[in-house]
Amino acid sequence: MIGIDLHLKLLNLSPFVNRVMIYMQGCFAGGTTLRSAKDLAENNCGACVLIVCPEMMSMYFHGPIRMDPESLVVPALFGDGAATVVIGADPMSTERGLNQLFRACQSIVPNSMHALKGPIHEAGMAIMMSKKILEFLAGCVWDCLSHAL
Repeated sequence: MIGIDLHLKLLNLSPFVNRVMIYMQGCFAGGTTLRSAKDLAENNCGACVLIVCPEMMSMYFHGPIRMDPESLVVPALFGDGAATVVIGADPMSTERGLNQLFRACQSIVPNSMHALKGPIHEAGMAIMMSKKILEFLAGCVWDCLSHAL
């Protein structure tokens, strides 16, 4: 699969560098990628893991769908963006990062199966959020923080 990683040629990385692509996962990809990069760096002596996360919400933007006018809410709230970070785990390295990634974890919010949905229509994929999404999040913040810390 040709991916965005092929556009990183400006970095002059070896064509033999191991790559992992996580596509079409939205915000979920950020947590998954941090957790995976931490595991890769800690389990491969001297490894540095480059994370590049582009988010292209504009590809979900299209005219309103008659049956689902709320399909315009998510593209209106969230926009395109990108972030990058290098993760390493060598305690003997002379390089010192700005931050330490102590732990990376994810959680499933109970009863949230329908909080976000992405049905495919004639205009493409539409991302829709439940009006109760804030209730779902508010109800699990304490448990998620307790687990993480």
